[in-house]
Amino acid sequence: MKLYIKQKVFSIGAKFNITDEYGEERYSVEGEIFTLGKKLHIYDQSGEEVALIQQKLLSIMPRFYIFVNGEKIAEILKEFTFLKPRYDIFGKNWIVEGDFLSHDYSITENGNEIASVHKVWMSWGDSFELSIYDTNDEVGLIAVILAIDAVMDSNSNSYGSA
Repeated sequence: MKLYIKQKVFSIGAKFNITDEYGEERYSVEGEIFTLGKKLHIYDQSGEEVALIQQKLLSIMPRFYIFVNGEKIAEILKEFTFLKPRYDIFGKNWIVEGDFLSHDYSITENGNEIASVHKVWMSWGDSFELSIYDTNDEVGLIAVILAIDAVMDSNSNSYGSA
């Protein structure tokens, strides 16, 4: 299944729509504006919250928690590296590899690719194509991908690089 994330260019706080390949809205994502640390809420088509991404404060390296239906399923941590960004996912048996700076990476489980991300370059605002191969964990994969993007954003705002 292919999903598309289009960040609204002139919005206060993070606002995204996640659509399928037919342009139908599947999820909406909204960030909290006046909060310590980043918080992103993912809502389904009926407006019910299905996931929350929350930044851990007072952490040396960026760290985000992922909750799906109120249950903590994963923790994303950016490792300290000099050359290439690296992210650890705790709570899932997932490995994230690729070119994060170009938004071109994949998530594998037990050697099988379960999702991939590619930036759509010729668009107004940031747009990403997600290929989800394991639809049983669709919301979790979307949340992990958004958490990695939030880590890269917090890094570029704090340190000048991802």
